[in-house]
Amino acid sequence: MPTPPSAPDSSAPDPSEPADQGAGGDAVAAHVWALRGMRAAVSIPALILTAAFVGYAGLARESGLTLGETLAMAGLVWALPSIVVLTGAISAGMGLLPAAVAVALASVRLMPMTMALMPIIRVEGKTRKWHLLVASHFVAVTAWVFAMRNLENYPREARLPFFIGFGGGLTGFVFCMTGVAYLLVERMPVLLAGALFMLTPVYFVCSLWGAARAAADKAAMIAGLALGPLFHLLLPGLDLLWTGLVGGTLAYGATRAWRRFS
Repeated sequence: MPTPPSAPDSSAPDPSEPADQGAGGDAVAAHVWALRGMRAAVSIPALILTAAFVGYAGLARESGLTLGETLAMAGLVWALPSIVVLTGAISAGMGLLPAAVAVALASVRLMPMTMALMPIIRVEGKTRKWHLLVASHFVAVTAWVFAMRNLENYPREARLPFFIGFGGGLTGFVFCMTGVAYLLVERMPVLLAGALFMLTPVYFVCSLWGAARAAADKAAMIAGLALGPLFHLLLPGLDLLWTGLVGGTLAYGATRAWRRFS
C-alpha cells in the first residue's frame, strides 16, 4: 500500500469533539473514528497489497486449493508470508505439526510488532482485552507501519477504533479482491501474476525503511538484506529465522558500539 502521510487526514474529526464526552459521546466518537479508519484503508498501499494477493490467488489455484480454502487463509491467517508458507506446506504434503511449526516461525516476527503497538492504542483502565485481541489480528506490516507512523497524532481514545476500522477495511477489501482474482486468474499471464506478487516485498522494504525511527532499525534492515541471500544458500528453510537473529544482533551490537565510542 502507499506510504500514508505522517500527519492525520485533514478531514479527521476535531479531537475536541465527542471523544471527551460521556459514555454516549464515547460510543459515537468510536464509531466515527472506526469509519474514518475504514476510509483511510482505501489507499495506494491497499492497492499494492491487493496486487500481491492477486499474485497469491494464482499460486493458490496452481497449488490445488479451492476458492473457500484460499479465502479462509486470506481472512484468517492474513499475513501474506505466513499464507505463502502454509500454502507451500500443504502443496508439499506436510503433516499438520510440521506445517504449524513452519507457519509459527514465519509469524513470530509479528509478536514484537504487536507488543510495540499495544501501548499506543490501549487506554489504561478502559480498554477491554478482547478489543486488543481483535486489533492484534490485523497486525501485519502494512497496518503496523501505518499505525506506528500516524496513530500518535490522534487522541488516545480514537486510536483503537481507528486501527480496527483501518485493519478491518483493509482485510475486507483484500479478501474480496482475492476471491475475484482466484476466479479470473487463469486468464492472466503467468508473468504478470508473478510480477504482482513481488510488489509486496518491495513495498514492505520501502515502508519499513520510511517508518524506522532508530539507527538500529535501519542497520538491522541493511544487515538483513545482506545476510538473507547467504542464509538462503546455507540454511534453506531456516534462512528467515537466522537472518533476523544474526542480522538483528549485529545491528544492535554495532549501533551500541557506535554510540559508546562516538
